[in-house]
Order: sequence, then C-alpha cells, then structure tokens
Amino acid sequence: MAYEGYNLIRVAREGRIVTATVDAPPINIITLDLYAELARLSQELADDPEALVFVLKSADPDFFLAHFDVGAILSFPTDQPAAREAWDRNIYHAMCERFRTMDKVTIAQIEGRVGGGGSEISMSFDMRFGVKGKTIVNQMEVPLGILPGGTGTQRMPRLIGRHRALEVILGGIDLDAETAERWGYLNRALAADEIGPYVESLARRIASFPVEAVRLAKESVNSADKPLHEGLADESYLFQQLLRTESGQRNMKRFLEIGGQTREGERKIAELNGQLGEP
Repeated sequence: MAYEGYNLIRVAREGRIVTATVDAPPINIITLDLYAELARLSQELADDPEALVFVLKSADPDFFLAHFDVGAILSFPTDQPAAREAWDRNIYHAMCERFRTMDKVTIAQIEGRVGGGGSEISMSFDMRFGVKGKTIVNQMEVPLGILPGGTGTQRMPRLIGRHRALEVILGGIDLDAETAERWGYLNRALAADEIGPYVESLARRIASFPVEAVRLAKESVNSADKPLHEGLADESYLFQQLLRTESGQRNMKRFLEIGGQTREGERKIAELNGQLGEP
C-alpha cells in the first residue's frame, strides 16, 4: 500500500508498522475533508496485507482530534423524520468499527485534547495512551442539544462503566488523563517525554511477534463481546489454528531453548518474550 494522496494526514510505514500523524490546523477539527481522509485511511489499512500495527497521533501537541465540525452537523438534512436503520448504514459508525475489528493492532497516542467525534474514533482503537497533566477527554454533544452520535454512547459505557459514562456525557465535563487512566479510558497516562518512546517500543515489540498470533489473538479478544460460551468456542478454534502454524511451533521450541519453564527464566518472562520477536 502506498498511502498517497492525503492532505491532512501524514502517513509513514516502517516494516509492519504504519504511523499516521493528523495535521489539520488550527485544532484538528474533524471537518468533512478530514473525516473523508480518516475513513479512506481506515479502509486502506484494513486492506493492507503487510501492516500489523497502526499508530495514530497528532502534529499538534495540544490537540489530538477535536470534535466533528459543528457547522457541518448543522448542514445535515432534517427535512424528513428520523429513521431507524442498520448500524452499518451510518458511515461514521462503520469507520469506527473498521478500526476496532481490522486484523491490525490500533493504537491512539493522545498527547493533547480529544473530544466528541475524535474521542469516539479513539475509543474504537485497541489501545489509548495519554499524557499526565495534558490529555483531556470531553464529550461536548449534550450541552449542544445533541448526543455523541459516532458510537460514543455505546463505547464509553463499555470502557468506563455506565455511571461514569453518564457523568462525562451528560455533564460535558473535562476528563483528565489521570482519571481517564484510573477509569479505563486510557491504558496508561505517561509523562510527556515518555509517551512517544513507550508507544514506539510497544508497537515495535508487537510487530516483531508472529503475525498470525497477533491477528488471531485480537480476533479472539474481540469475541469477548459475544456470550461467554460463543467466545470460548472461538478461542478454542483460533488456538487450534495457531498450533498448526510454523511460527507457533518454532517460537514454542525457542522459548524452551532460551530458559522458559526454568525458575530463572520465569522470573524474567517479559524479557524472554522479547527475545522471541524478530529483529
């Protein structure tokens, strides 16, 4: 994949890692143009057989992704009654689900403010990392007389719980990085000089592991949305598939060779895991 023709997003590839940097001054508002580029990027990533890890970040240290353009929302047609439709008829929902379900690991590096539709995209990602004292989450829709319509009312309760989601959504409050980490919105809140190196190191580590294992492990975790017995059946099936891969057989044997299942080795299991990745 060439990832060419983007004006508001800079896309770079290094091996199995694709990094996209949003650069849409003054504050990365999700205009119709930026939305179109994000949606196109989500499809291009989903179709890329070589990509394994995707990192989204911002060129502006103060704003990750602001909300969807309110002026654009005001132009949405309202001349017909509201209609209930299949979820995938909503193209914003479809884009967010694409980031969540694609066979790539999606990581949001949220160094500044994220709000509204930007928060909804972020919640669709597999992992989110923020900066202590700087990252702020805000769902600002209810004060405007609407609601988070880009998956927010469904994703936020699943991340932080119904009661906390109602506080954030109905209150239109700022959720600081430390609280967002404690509540489960962020994986971690890191120091400003730590977030870049940490995300890069994690992306490289994941990208070094067997491709099939990373992809099928994500698929299995996604099955946790199903009833338990269905998820367990999926897990068993995917585990059996990986047992039959060359990379699985190779890495399990290598694990034993380098000291796995010894007292000393088990005490430094994370280090041994790192040795199982490709250079």
